[in-house]
Amino acid sequence: MNQATDCTAPCDLPIHAAGAALRAGRFSAVALTEMHLARIAARNPAVRAFVHVAGEEALRAARRADAELASGQDRGPLHGIPFAIKDVIDLEGWPIRWGSRLQADRVAKETAPVVRAMLDAGAIPLGVVATYEMATVGPDDSALAPPATNPWNGAHVTGGSSSGSAAAVAAGMVRIALGTDTGGSIRSPAAYCGVVGLKPSHGALPLGGVMPLSPSLDHAGPIGRTVGDAALAFFAMTGREWMPGPVEGISLAYGRAWAEDEAAHPALLPMLDAAASVLSLCGARIALADLPPYAAIEAAGCDILLAEGFAAHGPRVSGAPDAIGPMARASIQMGQKIGPAQVSAARAAVPALRATLDALLSRHAALILPTVMAPAPPFSAFNDGKPVWTAMRTIPFNMTGHPALSVPMGLADGLPLGLQIVGRRGDETTLLRIGAAFEAATDHAILQPALA
Repeated sequence: MNQATDCTAPCDLPIHAAGAALRAGRFSAVALTEMHLARIAARNPAVRAFVHVAGEEALRAARRADAELASGQDRGPLHGIPFAIKDVIDLEGWPIRWGSRLQADRVAKETAPVVRAMLDAGAIPLGVVATYEMATVGPDDSALAPPATNPWNGAHVTGGSSSGSAAAVAAGMVRIALGTDTGGSIRSPAAYCGVVGLKPSHGALPLGGVMPLSPSLDHAGPIGRTVGDAALAFFAMTGREWMPGPVEGISLAYGRAWAEDEAAHPALLPMLDAAASVLSLCGARIALADLPPYAAIEAAGCDILLAEGFAAHGPRVSGAPDAIGPMARASIQMGQKIGPAQVSAARAAVPALRATLDALLSRHAALILPTVMAPAPPFSAFNDGKPVWTAMRTIPFNMTGHPALSVPMGLADGLPLGLQIVGRRGDETTLLRIGAAFEAATDHAILQPALA
């Protein structure tokens, strides 16, 4: 069941509109924060996105934002806007516990630069949102907190590992949440929950204070209710300005071949074709992309991720195996089985893939393709406690470092699917411009899950 967004509620306003209302005095940052906290109190028991709510700290920050705005000190579009932080990104003094019983007593000693940038922009930190344990796989009921549920249907997962970030945004508890993405962990939850997820170019956002999983693949980025929300957060963290614009005349490569797979839901290809048609009607030129076979790329990416994950966390897991859930433990320990020759072969495949994408993107402004191949699976698919492979088309762009954006593309069986837009390295502006044009030409961002 779904409903159209009630844009009359202040906490449902897009960030640019909420910011304008704050500056016009129609409501205060304190009132906006109180509304978000009330939403969390009402909805989080079912959605389980927040694992720590910092109400008093948020209200102190909101009072400071109100005072600054009243005195003429304007920090930019996020000034007075609440946000949430994934449970692997540090904020000094907060319980950042990686979703793991192994880190149950951990308190962050420093603030990650991405969080510091949000704070310097005047954003209001509401709390910490759930992750699959140690940013690996899930859902796992034996982890530190129960897994977040999909706001569109509580019997289904959110995807991982930025599970709480996507669920909190989709449930209207916050407009923006920070996440991380090593193999798709921003984009797949965004797709499964019907929100917007941006994996920037590799290195665009610093990873200090972020739990490492696979350093060559790790990225931090925002999940937002709309493309504009995600863009404002990204550009606040990079010190740049959001510049929306038309897409008329640009060329887009359409990676339809990577959607032609037995794992694809029957609705996926028609939905992708419709999305390409929408962008064509917006003025873009669409050309089918010649892409290399997907399976070998994914296998190489997984080898890199698992090997680097074991290097980062293997000793920790081996030293306290009972304190780590079976899914995270199995995922990390799998990396031990990948020998040096296999890892070298996987890494050797990356330059050729990067060159292929660079060549494609020298002829086209961006590549469009699916984010995930089917809607979010039910929790019942994970009943045996073993990891379940969910088909995505995300990890190649962690390998190459190209920026990738997932935007809502429609519903299949009442659950969201996402369109993925991949751009040139360093060119998040064009990527977000295309996403915003697609969003404006459809009603996908207007629909939200029906929640009390």
